[in-house]
Amino acid sequence: MSSVPVFHSAITICLVPEARQGPFVYHTAGTPDGLAAACRAAAELGFDAVEIFPASAAAFPAAELERLLAEHRLRLAAVGTGAGWVTRKLQLCHADAAVRQAAREFIAGIVDVAAAFGAPAIIGSMQGRSEGDMSPEAALDHLAAALELLGGRAAAHGQVLLYEPLNRYETNLLCRQAAAASFLESRGIGPVRLLCDLFHMNIEEADVAAAILAAGSRVGHVHWADSDRRAMGLGHTAAGPVVAALRAIGYQGYLSAEVFPLPTADAAARQTIASLRGHASPS
Repeated sequence: MSSVPVFHSAITICLVPEARQGPFVYHTAGTPDGLAAACRAAAELGFDAVEIFPASAAAFPAAELERLLAEHRLRLAAVGTGAGWVTRKLQLCHADAAVRQAAREFIAGIVDVAAAFGAPAIIGSMQGRSEGDMSPEAALDHLAAALELLGGRAAAHGQVLLYEPLNRYETNLLCRQAAAASFLESRGIGPVRLLCDLFHMNIEEADVAAAILAAGSRVGHVHWADSDRRAMGLGHTAAGPVVAALRAIGYQGYLSAEVFPLPTADAAARQTIASLRGHASPS
């Protein structure tokens, strides 16, 4: 019996009209039967799961998604929270305490709806940045407090919380995996895992595979994206060493395509599943 760690495939579906230019393979805004069509396409191509980017917890289509996942034998890999930033400019490190509280409440709602499907929530763009009157030290203190609170909420549901280090153009807090892992350890934040987004890592890490090896058991989710944020194989990322590093740390989670729908959504999805089968299938 093979002891090779098994990866699971996922593909992103954006439900937020304001994020229609974002790096998601399927966008439901302006398309008839959008969520159903995206789930059907994902299943037909052989994906194991979908990753959803909803407008809010209140707008999360729980009943419809439950039906579609069952119909197409898919799972929910994760749920993004970034719409709080896209539509309301909420962030966890804002100088205004009321904005920080609204950001925490927004994320908490998504933690709850994601957990009902056995999935984690993602904190990426909602983390914010140090700017204006918000010093780097104060921003990190606010981030730590929010991750501890929201991680505890996720843990109460039997889930982890996913924290995504972003590149320097999107945040000035924690851009590298080692810095993020050290931050979580030093602050004693247990139920939070790292989302290793290969696009961001290609900007920030000197060696993507080495960064994954160093993060080890803190790795909780992977965004399978090439260096140009297109489907893997359309940029210059060396996927082989990344897969080898993930196998070395025993990672058995999702490789999820958070990429631009280029040249088309169908082409990006097909390229993604081909790359996963070519690089990440057990041998």
